[in-house]
Amino acid sequence: MLIKALLLYCLAFGQGVAGDAVLSEISAIAPGIALPPASLQSAARLAKTPITQGDFHQQKQLKVLRKPLISTGTFTYDQNKGVIWKTLTPVVSLLLVNESKLLTGQGEQAVPAAFGKVFKAMLGGDLAALTDGFVITGTDQKTSWQLALIPKDEMLKKIISTMVLSGDTELRQLEIRETGGNVTLISFDNISHPERLSDEQEADFERLSP
Repeated sequence: MLIKALLLYCLAFGQGVAGDAVLSEISAIAPGIALPPASLQSAARLAKTPITQGDFHQQKQLKVLRKPLISTGTFTYDQNKGVIWKTLTPVVSLLLVNESKLLTGQGEQAVPAAFGKVFKAMLGGDLAALTDGFVITGTDQKTSWQLALIPKDEMLKKIISTMVLSGDTELRQLEIRETGGNVTLISFDNISHPERLSDEQEADFERLSP
């Protein structure tokens, strides 16, 4: 499940990321990443806007199953409010998360502040925030880019071997390769950046309010 995967990401951000250290405006990936100059230029094209929304298609291939588990839905990222992750098939479910809360159909739970930073990095175009938790390498194909992230955290290394991010002006695909052989592939489509949230989105985020 995506929730499990994102909780695993938090382990890599549990230390070394201060609350005030999140970069809100980055024109390129931070220094120290093993990328050629062309890749830095490609990454600089990644859109960073207050609101990002679109569709997702998630495919999880388990070693014990012949066919992958597939789910689809929509997502909304708001840099001030958090993320709405709404699964539409095969079962309708809703995940709401910000930097302090995670709300699902099973109830609400507090989360580490680092949890929200992962969403900001992945969906908000703040890739520099990933450098504290991962060793990053990448390639550039002029109109697209790909980054391979290897965890630095020893505990996380036992669970995730590599994460691969691919995109252009947007994050288009996230692949999570687990050490046990399971692979999760999430594709993002129909991405847009509206000036404001819809009434339904506002209502969903309101549930996260104190």
